Amino acid sequence: MTERWNDWEASYAIAVANSFSDYVVKTIAVDDVPKTSMGGINASIDYNINDYQNFNNLAMVILPGGLSWEENDYREIAEFIKKLMELHIPIAAICGSTTFLCKHGLLDNVKHTGDSLELFQKQKGYRGEAFYIHAQVVVDNKVITANETAAVEFAYEIFKILEIDSDEEMAQWYDNFKNGAIR
Repeated sequence: MTERWNDWEASYAIAVANSFSDYVVKTIAVDDVPKTSMGGINASIDYNINDYQNFNNLAMVILPGGLSWEENDYREIAEFIKKLMELHIPIAAICGSTTFLCKHGLLDNVKHTGDSLELFQKQKGYRGEAFYIHAQVVVDNKVITANETAAVEFAYEIFKILEIDSDEEMAQWYDNFKNGAIR
């Protein structure tokens, strides 16, 4: 969690995983201070990133976008994500959090997307141009990346990795939320 996180970008994934599966969604941040979303939702913090050691109980980390990703370095978060990638724990990033990953070199060797290649190329540490794909969402090596308009696609890919439900049920969910239940 970061301050001014984009609550809508991860809302589908968080709500479904927390309510319709055996997963329990928890928050983690660089400190214990509650974070306020762009929509004004206050989220308490369950874990401090500096104290977190329970990697065997971690199914995935979801990084919602937000305004603070480009404004802050968040070295602790970058180190945490690097460790998770080494442990092959899935990472899901959307919007501004993809820019954060690219500027820390965490997307240099994995197929990925984000808000734009041009934005990524402006980030000092980015060397992953050859792996950038102009798409709504890209999944590669347990890393999900999505652009700012892909909340439904983002959630769907999270559901598939976490095996939230049967393939048929997840496909029906995706179709309903992408295309509407009434056509």
